[in-house]
Amino acid sequence: MTAGLGDAARGVGLQTVFQPIVTLPSQEIIGYEALARWPAHPRLSPSAVFAHAQSEGLLADLDALCIDRAASMAFDGESTPGMLLAINAEPAVGPGGDPSDALAKAAHEFAVVIELTERGLLSHPHAMLRKVAALRADGFAIALDDVGAHADSLALLDVLSPEIIKLDMALIQGQPDGSQARTLAAVMAHHERTGSIIVAEGIETDEHLEQALAYGAELGQGYRFGVPSALEFQSARWSGPTSQAPAKLPATPSIFELVTDGLPKRVVRKDTLLAFTRQIERLAGAADSPPMILTTLQHVRYFSGATEATYRRLAETSPLVAVFGQLVPEDIHPRIRGVDLVAGDPLCREWALVILGPDCSAALIAREWDEPDSSEDDGDRRFDMAMTFDRSRVTLAARMLLDHMP
Repeated sequence: MTAGLGDAARGVGLQTVFQPIVTLPSQEIIGYEALARWPAHPRLSPSAVFAHAQSEGLLADLDALCIDRAASMAFDGESTPGMLLAINAEPAVGPGGDPSDALAKAAHEFAVVIELTERGLLSHPHAMLRKVAALRADGFAIALDDVGAHADSLALLDVLSPEIIKLDMALIQGQPDGSQARTLAAVMAHHERTGSIIVAEGIETDEHLEQALAYGAELGQGYRFGVPSALEFQSARWSGPTSQAPAKLPATPSIFELVTDGLPKRVVRKDTLLAFTRQIERLAGAADSPPMILTTLQHVRYFSGATEATYRRLAETSPLVAVFGQLVPEDIHPRIRGVDLVAGDPLCREWALVILGPDCSAALIAREWDEPDSSEDDGDRRFDMAMTFDRSRVTLAARMLLDHMP
């Protein structure tokens, strides 16, 4: 093990530095991003420290320490009341109750934005959604960091609806290739739908600044404006972003009742339902930017044959494929998340397929007339079915199923 990695993961030698955030194109400093560093171990990258902390069960403690230290240090430097203060947080760590005293104090003094790092965005969806809801309830805006570096962040744009989208520096420091152009187009489309603020990271040259402006960035950071260091410069006040918080999920455990209200419902036999399902699966497979794919199959016995082969293929490129059903094992496939449903869960009577990505959104949602019976002829099974391509409804369905995951 690299010398000092264990101590660093426990917070030994942690220091907080601050990198300026500026408005574009005026380049006026309006705040800072707080960054965790270990100067006594310059060869240790922060990502390595956090990865080791996670492997040792120390991630929650390290995350809390970094947040508390960042909030405290903001008061000790040349800070400005009302400035933007961006603080990183680990999405895999669930909500920890009320904010610390230092963070609560910072929230009254500054415009605090909590940045969800790219690490583990989809590892624990339930904890992530609960954390974001708790942070917003405490008055914090949400930023999604390093969008473009990982497919997970792009897939979650609609689910999280962040007030701020931070473009990864790789998108800024060169001309985009085909994959990057798709990412940028998706970000621009989301910005048009929601009004979220685009921040460009890694601006170091005039060319980088030109690229950032071409992508619609309103704020920027990078060595052109200052390296991470102690707070040394006064900044302007920042009015903050308009809240993009999605509505709270209703208490209903039924995706059919949650999503299909107001949609036309048709009575279909299983073969018809299966044909529509295959069409939605084809949409997912044909998407330029692979979507997340969430499906309820009632029981593990229905995850076989062509269905199993289809989802194994989709999982090769999708950022998340999850299968819900009775007796579905968590390790149903190395790239597929299994979610076991207890008998009596309303989802056990429902057949749903939800795909959500930057350039596609669709949901097929059906509920069987009677409790599934493995002894009956499949051809006699009937369902009430609805389909929707409305992004807001599909996003609601995705949020519900993600919240159902561990």
